[in-house]
Amino acid sequence: MIAAQLLAYYFTELKDDQVKKIDKYLYSMRFSDETLRDIMQRFRIELVKGLGRDTNPTAALKMLPTFVRSIPDGSEKGDFIALDLGGSNFRILRVKVSHEKKQTVQMESQIYDTPEDIIHGSGTRLFDHVAECLGDFMEKQNIKDKKLPVGFTFSFPVHQTKLDEGHLTTWTKRFKASGVEGMDVVKLLNKAIKNRGDYDADIMAVVNDTVGTMMTCGFDDQRCEVGIIIGTGTNACYMEELRHIDLVEGDEGRMCVNTEWGAFGDDGRLEDIRTEFDREIDRGSLNPGKQLFEKMVSGMYMGELVRLILVKMAREGLLFEGRITPELLTKGKFETKHISAIEKSKEGLTKAREILTRLGVEPSTEDCIAVQHVCTIVSFRSANLIAATLAAILKRLKENKGVARLRTTVGIDGSLYKMHPQYARRLHKAVRRLVPDSDVRFLLSESGSGKGAAMVTAVAYRLAEQSRLIAETLAEFRLTTEQLLEVKKRMRIEIQNGLSKSTQDTATVKMLPTFVRSTPDGSENGDFLALDLGGTNFRVLLVKIRSGKRRTVEMHNKIYAIPLEVMQGTGEELFDHIVHCISDFLDYMGMKNTRLPLGFTFSFPCRQTSLDAGILVTWTKGFKATDCEGEDVVGLLREAIKRREEFDLDVVAVVNDTVGTMMTCAYEEPTCEIGLIAGTGSNACYMEEMRNIEMIEGDDGRMCVNMEWGAFGDNGCLDDIRTEYDRAVDDFSLNPGKQRYEKMCSGMYLGEIVRNILIDMTKRGFLFRGQISETLKTRGIFETKFLSQIESDRLALLQVRSILQHLGLDSTCDDSIIVKEVCGAVSHRAAQLCGAGMAAVVDKIRENRGLDHLKITVGVDGTLYKLHPHFSGIMHQTVNELAPQCDVNFLLSEDGSGKGAALITAVGCRLRQELNNK
Repeated sequence: MIAAQLLAYYFTELKDDQVKKIDKYLYSMRFSDETLRDIMQRFRIELVKGLGRDTNPTAALKMLPTFVRSIPDGSEKGDFIALDLGGSNFRILRVKVSHEKKQTVQMESQIYDTPEDIIHGSGTRLFDHVAECLGDFMEKQNIKDKKLPVGFTFSFPVHQTKLDEGHLTTWTKRFKASGVEGMDVVKLLNKAIKNRGDYDADIMAVVNDTVGTMMTCGFDDQRCEVGIIIGTGTNACYMEELRHIDLVEGDEGRMCVNTEWGAFGDDGRLEDIRTEFDREIDRGSLNPGKQLFEKMVSGMYMGELVRLILVKMAREGLLFEGRITPELLTKGKFETKHISAIEKSKEGLTKAREILTRLGVEPSTEDCIAVQHVCTIVSFRSANLIAATLAAILKRLKENKGVARLRTTVGIDGSLYKMHPQYARRLHKAVRRLVPDSDVRFLLSESGSGKGAAMVTAVAYRLAEQSRLIAETLAEFRLTTEQLLEVKKRMRIEIQNGLSKSTQDTATVKMLPTFVRSTPDGSENGDFLALDLGGTNFRVLLVKIRSGKRRTVEMHNKIYAIPLEVMQGTGEELFDHIVHCISDFLDYMGMKNTRLPLGFTFSFPCRQTSLDAGILVTWTKGFKATDCEGEDVVGLLREAIKRREEFDLDVVAVVNDTVGTMMTCAYEEPTCEIGLIAGTGSNACYMEEMRNIEMIEGDDGRMCVNMEWGAFGDNGCLDDIRTEYDRAVDDFSLNPGKQRYEKMCSGMYLGEIVRNILIDMTKRGFLFRGQISETLKTRGIFETKFLSQIESDRLALLQVRSILQHLGLDSTCDDSIIVKEVCGAVSHRAAQLCGAGMAAVVDKIRENRGLDHLKITVGVDGTLYKLHPHFSGIMHQTVNELAPQCDVNFLLSEDGSGKGAALITAVGCRLRQELNNK
């Protein structure tokens, strides 16, 4: 018993002593975490250089774009073929992806030999060989008559410009087929297939084995966005934001980048950590000065590194009592698989003795312990270096996503990672130390890169099909110039129907006279009160207008909310609430005892019989107060003021917000004779010739007509351009069948149209992995302000994702791109329709005045016009294209329609005064 303990103690002491001796000898191969963090930083600098257009040519990391823009989302299906060419064996797979209850993958594969004379022969022979093997495989599978999509895993550095095009940069791994470097390998393979003529294949993707690994693992775990190979060679790829990849056009979404990280350090950046053994390996390699990082870490060189260390130690008498044998001096005699065997925890020392004995060095126990520790240091260094470069990529992903904690999956393949007993554990531990703010799952690629090529093809196939169907859906929203001219023509017809006595009753565009006969002339003067009711907020304003040389307008206002129960309660409750707000404002301003002239901006369709009388035709914008439709709103307001018995007001004018906007802008710009609201609702007004307004006596002068154009199309004249989504929004609205034009182009409904499209696309499996969230089912959840935010050019897709996440939609990058496209299509059509309506108005004014050319200004207000990044531009462009004889200027109304109401009141008071003076 005691003897056994003594022996164990002696052995432990011996081991510790040997380990210390080796540690000291190979001190330069052992890195502190501080050094690893420094390497991490160096790699990040190189990575950025490789992504930059100007810095890429001289960068060691080539950061090659792969044109793989998406990882599998679980909805792929179909029958695919994958070719895997990257070593002495050439593999062909048939991959069937099906969807019964869950996604399943069936694979059948065959391995074909690639003889030396073909590897070193001509490119034509090599690709003829590949085409011959593919023909043989298809015959055995009985699929020669089918044209199946093919993915081509080509594990050599390739410069890609498209997913299905790849130019070989340089051969590696003993391949030397002539006439291929610089050529497109897909073209060469297609040519070889065509020359045979006995089958057809659709090569959809050329893929690097690292990308194949990421895609294989991405099929099992959709969080996988990094792929790594640690085998004979080493490389990594990851999903980079497209906006950072200068070598590729566009900045929407992500793309997988093949780092080709084996070349890290080729520019001298790793000189301080390379040892004499690394330099010796490089000198004796096929490509001196190249792939320096790979030569420090990959399976191809690791055994040789250990051999060189053992030779030097033996020469210095530190091992094998100084014995050096011809075997030990022979290159390639100590292989990486020997390192894996020697480092096994139980039989490692026995294996060391066997291997060293085969090298003829007659090892002692101390020698075996020392060699085991040399192997450990070399393989540990490899795991640490890979951990540092991988950690740099993970940190990059975390920054790209702007998250506090990264959750991601790394797909890994390669013999060194798989076969070495300690490698994986060491790598994982080092990565977790270097990026503690990340939760990283390491997923072993079970079926190699061939399945990955099929997955890339499956994703490409899915995306191509999906793009086609999405384009088909959104094509309905893309209106041609002919269609827009038709909309303009129909608007002209409806305008005429609204102005004519005989058709006014049945007209959809009501062309309501406002009794505003003049725009401001600058002589207006006095203090006026204005009310502004047209949405969920209600404003009371005091407007002080001063005429003279220095005209000034001073405004004080207060905003009050209108609760939903008041909007949809009784008329009496609504007008009592309004008067209560006025009372509060007059108290606030200390003006309860003054009888002020009042202008009432009432933004609903009104039939006016005079400037101060307006009968409500119909509620819109969610208002439903009873006993108001068909009543004079000024009368209802006066009665409510009476009921309150606190103050008195002189109600001079009831005004539509569109008219208010026109008047506000006309005060600044005399050529302004049109008002446009493009906000929650949509409407326009303009100065029409009195002779054309048949509903009113008199032919002299002009009067502003409130078009109420939101109802355009209520008679079915726009049905040919309405989509199923427009019909759905209309059917579920508060006023089905009414305000159809408004429902296609106003802020209140655009978000709802988008939501309906998103639901349909999710049902069809194009979005959100086919999962419709409860949020998406909620009407009104997708507000129009989200369209403005999502379509902003400055907004990265990341922020689009956060908007969608805020709505409870767990979106991928691809989802964000589609949502952005949908928003764009809906708002583009809205702006075009609005522009077509405006083109009809300006041309009508031009013709009224018998002019060849009209110069006119439109006063505009509304959140959609003001806040949406593209709406105003598209609308202006549409007006220019559809009304080329009109020079139309658009002026933004700064102070809203409330100031306009005060100006109309001021003009009304002025005209009343002029009448009295007569």
